[in-house]
Amino acid sequence: MGRIAWFDRKFDLSFPAELYPEMIERLRGTPARIEDRVKGLTAALLTRRDGEHWSIQENIGHLLDLEELFSGRLDDYDRRLPALRAADLSNEKTHKAQHNDRTMREILLAFRGARTDLVERLENCGPLYFDRIAQHPRLNKPMRVVDLLYFQAEHDDYHLARITELIRL
Repeated sequence: MGRIAWFDRKFDLSFPAELYPEMIERLRGTPARIEDRVKGLTAALLTRRDGEHWSIQENIGHLLDLEELFSGRLDDYDRRLPALRAADLSNEKTHKAQHNDRTMREILLAFRGARTDLVERLENCGPLYFDRIAQHPRLNKPMRVVDLLYFQAEHDDYHLARITELIRL
């Protein structure tokens, strides 16, 4: 049984907004989980591609690349825009970033810093903030802030699972 591709995933967003603290904790934990997963791996393994698919290091770099989109979408909620900004579905930023030419330490530090900034931002929001709604462009459905946090955490987990697959290859 194969994995469901990210763009084919469906998301149940029927949970209460009051679960936002758990969603923030999932997001907070991603850098540590990644660091633990790649600890001790050789540079050759970290940068080995699976055919045309991203390496471990490129998967992590992709998560770093998307922090800007995540932050921008929070800006969209802050401005009470009716729709969230769209993602670049071609992932051009990641393809051009040449993450395999960087050190793993550099990527991990940058990701931890960016994610820490986002978590701190979220922790400064009141409970009503997490119930704000805007239209998600790709899913074409209304998404609360808490739903965006869940969506982001699921995306983190999707790439963590891919990293585990790449380690096993």
